[in-house]
Amino acid sequence: MTQPTTYGGRPMTPAFGVEAPEMLIAKLRTRRPLLMLLPAVLLIVVAGAAGYFYDNLPAPYENWMLLTVAAALILLLVFLPFLAWRAHTYTITTRRVIERRGLFRVRRAELAHVRGYAVRLRRGPLQRVFGSGTLILTNGVDAPLRIAGIPRASLVHEVLIDQVEVNQILAHRDGQTPTDV
Repeated sequence: MTQPTTYGGRPMTPAFGVEAPEMLIAKLRTRRPLLMLLPAVLLIVVAGAAGYFYDNLPAPYENWMLLTVAAALILLLVFLPFLAWRAHTYTITTRRVIERRGLFRVRRAELAHVRGYAVRLRRGPLQRVFGSGTLILTNGVDAPLRIAGIPRASLVHEVLIDQVEVNQILAHRDGQTPTDV
């Protein structure tokens, strides 16, 4: 039995009975400009206020108090939101979609392509301008997986539909008995 040809860099279809390797397709994070705009503005405001009030404080206050408050504000209002944004990822492989979120308590949600699921794309007017959108993946059994505010949402939508189709074809083919033995 011969292997089918590939189209545009796609991996070869695995031989009958051989499990296809899991390969990374994309690793995504949300693209929400307002989500990180507020911490950036707060960083500038806190740094400006600390610079202005340094050596200009009333008598009972000292400079180390000002710097301590400024550092605490930057940690709580700038650094932690950035880490939270950075820790929330969506990974798309040839077998599944994985959502991973959380800094201290990591939560994962997975959705296998082979089980099949519906993919809905929702885009608002502003998301259309920036090319982002929200994908909702539902398989009818588990809670829907929302991939909110991702870049190139229409391309990711097409990739997910393609992966569901390919995985279901391979699962159906592997469920059959070989006739060319």
